[in-house]
This record gives sequence, C-alpha cells and structure tokens, in this order.
Amino acid sequence: MIYLDYAATCPIDKEALAAYTEIAANYFSNTNSLHDMGGEAASVLENCRKQFANLLGVQAEGLYFTSGGSESNFLSIHALLASLPSEKNHLITAMGEHSSIHSTMKVLEQKGYEVTYLPYKKTGMIDLAQLEQAIQPNTALVSIQHVNSETGAIQPIEAISLLCRSHHVLFHSDLVQSFGKLPLPRLAALVDGFSVSSHKFYGPKGVGAAYVHPKIKRQSFYPGTTHENGFRPGTVNTPAIAAMVVAANKAIQQLAQESKHFKKLRQVFLDKIVDNPLLSVIENQAQLPSTIALRIKETEGQWVLLESNRRGFAISTGSACQIGQQAPSKTMKALGYSDEEAKELVRISFGRHTTLKEVEQFADTLQEIAKRMHQLQ
Repeated sequence: MIYLDYAATCPIDKEALAAYTEIAANYFSNTNSLHDMGGEAASVLENCRKQFANLLGVQAEGLYFTSGGSESNFLSIHALLASLPSEKNHLITAMGEHSSIHSTMKVLEQKGYEVTYLPYKKTGMIDLAQLEQAIQPNTALVSIQHVNSETGAIQPIEAISLLCRSHHVLFHSDLVQSFGKLPLPRLAALVDGFSVSSHKFYGPKGVGAAYVHPKIKRQSFYPGTTHENGFRPGTVNTPAIAAMVVAANKAIQQLAQESKHFKKLRQVFLDKIVDNPLLSVIENQAQLPSTIALRIKETEGQWVLLESNRRGFAISTGSACQIGQQAPSKTMKALGYSDEEAKELVRISFGRHTTLKEVEQFADTLQEIAKRMHQLQ
C-alpha cells in the first residue's frame, strides 16, 4: 500500500519513538508526585515545555500539553473566553474550519454565544473586509485556522491578527496542519491562543499542545484540576511529550528540505493530470505544497477513495463517511460549491517518505479511475 494521506496522520519518527521508549522506561513517575522520581519526571516535562515553547516562539508559561489538536482547540478557546466579561458573547470563525472548532462553537452556541461563520473567497482565503464587517462591539474572539485541513489553503494570520488587535478582539488559530510544514512567525506577537498536534509532524498520537498567552487571566475549565497548572486533568503523558518535542525539532530542521521535496512532487503530479478534463484541482492563492485537493467530476469522493484503495493507494475524502454516505465537504461548501460538487472532493497529501515514482504511479492510476467511472455512467 502506497500511503498518500499524511495530512490525516504520519508514522512516528524513529528518533521520536526511541525517545518515547527511553522516557517511558526511566522517567515514568507521575510528574505531580512529591518523591524524587516524580521530581525527575517533572524536570523532563518542564525541559520539554521550554524546548517546545522556543520552537514556537512563545512563553513557556502559556504552553500546556494536551491529548491532541481537538482537545487543544476546545480548551484554549474556552480559556480565552473565560477571561472576558459575559457581555462579550459573539464569536467569528470560518465555515471550513476543522470539526473540533465547529463542535466547540456548537457547544458555545448552546451556552448563549452567537457565532458568525464566514465563507471563503474563490482564492481559498478569508475575506478580510468581510471579517472586519462581522466584528461587533460584543465580539469576543476570532478563530481562523492557519492551514485548511482539506485543501491546504494558507490563511494570512498576520493580517487577521492585525485586524483583531485593532478591534481589541482575541485571536485563536488552529496550527495543526501548519506546524512543522511552514515557517511560522513569532506567534506570541500574533495570537492569543493556538493548537498543535504531535502526530501531524511524525510524533506519537494522543499528545499535542495548546497555548494561551500568559497575559490572559484564564480560569480552569475543570475545577480542582492540578495537572498542567489546572489546564486539563489527568496524569501527564511525559514519554509522548518528549517524543513530540524530538519530532518537532526534526521537523523544523528539515522544513526547508522537505518543502522543496513537496513542491517537486506537487508539480510532477499536476503536470501529469493537467490536460485531463475529468479532473479539477482546487487551487488556492496560497497553498501548502504537500496537500492537493481535487475532484473527479460527477464522481463521489468516497468511490474514488475505495477504487484507489483497491489499487493500493491510501488517500482520503474531504470529510468522513457516515453510515455509507459521504457528507459534503465543509471547505468546498465554504468555497461556494454545491452539495454534489462538495461530495466529490478527494485529498492527496505527501510526506517525507513519498517518492517521485509513487506520485507518478498515482497520477496514472487516478486518471484510469476517472476514465472508468465515466465509462460506467
């Protein structure tokens, strides 16, 4: 099986796995325990926090380790809102955000918040003028992801940050798809909160990080919690955190090299399918080179996925299948596509192990699938 679904998850890096094994064997104690072994584990944890904060360009005091991107999104948004007066009850996000953002917004709507969901321009970008127009006197927070998980579109977080700052609105960004893949600016000056997930950059699953700027006077979502300075309950997963930091360091070190590799793979793939009228690539103004979103016209993405799988390629659709029926892609709907067109989305995503030969083989296979599908219609 040729794996082309790295935006969903990555295999764990060997050096990260070795770090996990070492820490799990030698520093397994609870970091909150008062004995010496607990103190040693706590020292490892705090060293990891400082290293990771340095990679992100933020203060270690605002960095909290979690179970992954979804929990980080939920807790960081709640922490930011808890610092504001109750009359600040309006939120702004995008229609194409990750499901964890949408589910968090639905929870907040049940608590009385009003949420504005912004569409995308045809370029894949948030319309900054529309965003500014959506801001009201009671707007508390804007949450816009840096890189879209379905299409790889890169949002202008610097411009969004400036806009939020000018209106005294908090800004949260989901960085799950961008950390380790794009050079990130000094985030402490741009955002009030963000989220990352280890398994997106070759770390272990089940661990991630959330950031809430130390200037924010947050309250714990879980009363009486002592772990992670009250940010979340549960014994801290020190081995996974150490492995995540190793993977993060390696991802940053190899970022330029891998970006060059992905750009080459992307161009080869696009060159091979450019003249095929059955295939339509979702191009954006700014895009992560390792992610390609496209449609086989008049063919549901889940069928393309299954046919690709049958031929030995692992790709994904724009959204998960539920009870055998694929839901329309939120991102495609945000871009203005119909339900039928939105269901046609498939995503191909490259990783550091992807070869030129694999990409060429899949380009040929995808065109064979497209031809066969249209012959059957």
